[in-house]
Amino acid sequence: MTQRSDLPPYFGIDPEEEAKRLAKPIDTSRFAKAATFAARGRDDLARRGYAPDGQKRLRKFSTWEVCRYLIPIAPAHLRRVLKAHPDLPQGTGEGGAKWFSLEEILALRDHFATEGAGWREYKAWRPEGLPAKVIAVANFKGGVGKTSTAAHLAMSAALDGYRVLVIDLDSQGSMTSIMGGTVADEWQTAFPLLARDYAQSLQAENKVRAAQGLSELPLDETLTEALNVSPRNLIQSTHWPNIDLIGAQLNLYWAEFQVPVWRMQLRNWALWDSLGNALSEAGVLDDYDIVLLDTPPALGYLTINALAAADILLVPLGASFLEFDSTGRFFDMIYSTFASIEEGENRARRADGLPEMRFEWDAVRAIITRFDAAQQTDLANVVQAYFGDFMTPYRQEITAMVGQAGEQVSGIYETDYRDFNRETYVRGRETFDQTWAEVKRVLLGTWWRDQQMETEERDGETS
Repeated sequence: MTQRSDLPPYFGIDPEEEAKRLAKPIDTSRFAKAATFAARGRDDLARRGYAPDGQKRLRKFSTWEVCRYLIPIAPAHLRRVLKAHPDLPQGTGEGGAKWFSLEEILALRDHFATEGAGWREYKAWRPEGLPAKVIAVANFKGGVGKTSTAAHLAMSAALDGYRVLVIDLDSQGSMTSIMGGTVADEWQTAFPLLARDYAQSLQAENKVRAAQGLSELPLDETLTEALNVSPRNLIQSTHWPNIDLIGAQLNLYWAEFQVPVWRMQLRNWALWDSLGNALSEAGVLDDYDIVLLDTPPALGYLTINALAAADILLVPLGASFLEFDSTGRFFDMIYSTFASIEEGENRARRADGLPEMRFEWDAVRAIITRFDAAQQTDLANVVQAYFGDFMTPYRQEITAMVGQAGEQVSGIYETDYRDFNRETYVRGRETFDQTWAEVKRVLLGTWWRDQQMETEERDGETS
């Protein structure tokens, strides 16, 4: 009997015919085969944006881009300055169509900041003597544009002249791929930093136990090796001259299993401070302006470390009910987790006569990503109303350029505007320029507040 053609496709399915289409039952080795093929494909797709020698390189920037986006001067004035100062980077190309590397642009910025009009903003503001700001980008809802937002913030800050360290805490390693990083195993990720902090706590505990005549807790080979690891051992340069990277790969996920085991062995280990301690002790916060943490889509131990280390928390979410609902639950889990830590720690501190501790962030901002104004404005307004001052007023729109950059494992700032028409490039770039502007407002405001507090404390000590 012939199936009616006007019925939905889930009618008239023949079980016997479908059984013939099936392969043999799948065993675990088949997943290994699929993973191998996927790894080959991932490498192939990632390297489409690389140079023929397999290295990822940052493109050069035209005079038009330099004068419109990077240094606030007219093209004619730039040409006059270059002619008058042959020792400055002259760029490549004929006539007025010059192209400059980012290193050359940074050198030009330094020149204009020294010799140019004092009222122009040739270099981004950064207070002297204060440490880097740590920015964590987090949400346990996947697919919200977290890594894309984090990567473009790093690139935006670098184009603005800031020195940026990106730490990839997601074992999927997407940020590492975008930055062209190579990570052989977990010992080139943030994992040994957590292990080192635990090993140091274990050593301190063993000194106390020895004084009390108790047997020492074992320090195994992994922990002994971790004691020799510093963040500086893990940092690799990228194709951006002022972005460095601590990368990630699949084995980093082992930390989610190992950390609770260590915590059970040493209950007084403050596991949430491991990453922050490593960055502070090694002086990394003095080497950079911004440390940007890309977290996994879960509130696990790696994310808890990122949140505890962060000065500023950014939470990307889409303008949909599910993402709004998930983000609200994420905030609830942050409260439950960190309030529980505070309660447990302060109970012990009160018993020992010590001052209480608390977690505190300079600022928290949720930002709507992948926004379609034609379809999502009403719901975005609802999200804005409920999250209030947590929200940035700007909504990061989705554009064709964003999609194309993602297909090439590149950021918008890495793509050549000549691959698009000028209007498409300007609109696509504006999406992330506006996002950076929102974050930069928070960044500069918190630095200014810190500077004022430091001045007041210093004045109070001398009075």
